Amino acid sequence: MPRFWWVNHKQTFRQEIDGTYLWSPKRNANGARNIFYENMRAAAPGDLVLSFADGLIRHVGRVADFAFTAPKPEEFGTTGGYWSAVGWLLPVYWVSLANPVRPRDLVAALGPLLPDKYSPISPTTGYGRQGAYLAEIPQAVFDVIIGAGAAVGSAAYNADTLSRGGANSLSYRVVMEEMDDAVERRVAADRTLDDTVRKSVIQARRGQGQFRDNVHAVERACRLTGITNPALLIASHIKPWRLCETAAERLDGANGLMLTPDADLLFDRGFVTFHDDGRPEVSDRFNWRDLQRLGLGAVAPEAWGLSEAQAPYVATGFRPEQRAYMDFHRREVFVS
Repeated sequence: MPRFWWVNHKQTFRQEIDGTYLWSPKRNANGARNIFYENMRAAAPGDLVLSFADGLIRHVGRVADFAFTAPKPEEFGTTGGYWSAVGWLLPVYWVSLANPVRPRDLVAALGPLLPDKYSPISPTTGYGRQGAYLAEIPQAVFDVIIGAGAAVGSAAYNADTLSRGGANSLSYRVVMEEMDDAVERRVAADRTLDDTVRKSVIQARRGQGQFRDNVHAVERACRLTGITNPALLIASHIKPWRLCETAAERLDGANGLMLTPDADLLFDRGFVTFHDDGRPEVSDRFNWRDLQRLGLGAVAPEAWGLSEAQAPYVATGFRPEQRAYMDFHRREVFVS
């Protein structure tokens, strides 16, 4: 069953609707945790979202993928200048309501249904609550809004339209390609790097060149499959290339793993991570049957009791210089 969400995004409404996503910082400006930002990681593919801006709900969205770490979108411009430069990006496919719904007109019906804590709007006035971004709501709230839209002639909310729309929304790979392109343009224009370093950094984006050689000097086998044939392995960044802060990080052999293509995809997307002792951990939000279909079912928890000699994965610990990067992956990339 899907979960239901309500997003207050007056400041970034147009960018997020046009871009088919939601974006938030990870924490408040003072570093404090924020449940409305943490909800970005709680949302899952298939969940439904109401878009609220300027007192109106004009769009309904379907979550197309899990949220992932991403730089603040360039199209925000100066909006949210106090927000951190890196946050959560949640791909969402949006459809328009032919006739927008004004929650203030429905406050008598909505008020008793709204959550007691972390409600996105005031249950007595219907005005959006300051500081609320992505809030979970009961299905009953969603149904009231959609029912009101239908009552005023809205035909745009259509479950079939939303279910088919995921294929047209921005996928993780598409979003990452666009963000990597933007970073690569900045690297290419960086005159503080000499030509050789600049070329190596750009090649490192694809796991090629000096970065691949540096990683292979540290990691000789795929940590999930044990495969050692270099022709079958990809040099994958632990701390993603786009999120590295310096050329040195992007070229550091300690910031990489040699992985087979399937393992690389799982690791890059955050469905698999590793502990410092080498044990793999698979996200609870990843379908175990898919893991088995990929031939990687042996990394399931029931296999972790095997001895190192029997283990199908490479259960060796990471070097100290690798552990900071792996800690970043567990905190910022892994889908927990």
